[in-house]
Amino acid sequence: MRALVVTADQPHVELAEVPEPRAPLPFEAVVAVRALSLNRGESNGLAGAEPGTIHGWDFAGVVEQQAEDGSGPSTGTRVVGVKYPPGAWAERVNVPADTLAALPDTVTFEQAATLPVAGLTALRAYEQAGLLLGKRVAVTGASGGVGLFALQLARLSGAHVTAIARRGEGLQELGAHEVLSTLDPEGDTFDVILDGVGGGLLGAALQRIAPGGTVVSYASTIPEPVSYPAGLFFRRAPGAKLYGLFIFAELEHTRTTASDLTRLADLVAAGDLKVDASHIASWTQAPDAVTKLLNGEIRCKAVLTVD
Repeated sequence: MRALVVTADQPHVELAEVPEPRAPLPFEAVVAVRALSLNRGESNGLAGAEPGTIHGWDFAGVVEQQAEDGSGPSTGTRVVGVKYPPGAWAERVNVPADTLAALPDTVTFEQAATLPVAGLTALRAYEQAGLLLGKRVAVTGASGGVGLFALQLARLSGAHVTAIARRGEGLQELGAHEVLSTLDPEGDTFDVILDGVGGGLLGAALQRIAPGGTVVSYASTIPEPVSYPAGLFFRRAPGAKLYGLFIFAELEHTRTTASDLTRLADLVAAGDLKVDASHIASWTQAPDAVTKLLNGEIRCKAVLTVD
């Protein structure tokens, strides 16, 4: 079969012939992949991955072989899923059947492929914050993959949403009540802050969180360390917490991956959740897509079709 494999030379990925996946375990389904999406984190990780290995997390496709134990979707079902350790960038993948979500007929493979890592990260982040109705929520990196889902889910939950992004075009149409280019350390407080940037922005978030509020840090896109006046944090925001969210650790400790993906896909089908599938190309163009994503030429995520 064909797969996108890691290479030693930049941009560290190419389409190649590889052996078929091993025989599935009794609880695993075999999925014929139709579309996959590129996350910035996995694309950055290509440089440090083992050459010759198959990379990738997000995929959508069709169940080619149902799990032997009868669990999960039946053969022929259109599904979305996530593979970790990585290995989704292939024509066929073996995955635990109980992590696959069936897709509504109106949701395309390209739309579905954007959901797993980004959508689940936003969803799990808000689970740490609790009820959002009537709360003030700030989302940093709001124009990124997680950010676009985060601001929409917060608005759907009845929160007042502030989007923080260098490129804020279109964010109000997706649910942001206000759009800022940065987050200053001084100003009104927020009940919940989702941060996918780190550095000085995370430091500012810790100074803008309300008493009893929650800051969720799920990514760091800049290398500078985080600095903030610790005394102000516990004096001005008693009971506030900083939660470090690594989505794959979250998925390992729960069995709700399929139901969470179903919730997201149903929102897309209903028109309540918009996905950014604006960059769609053949997976034969993967090197170009990875390069553009890491250079900032693609706003959110690149979607590749397996053709």
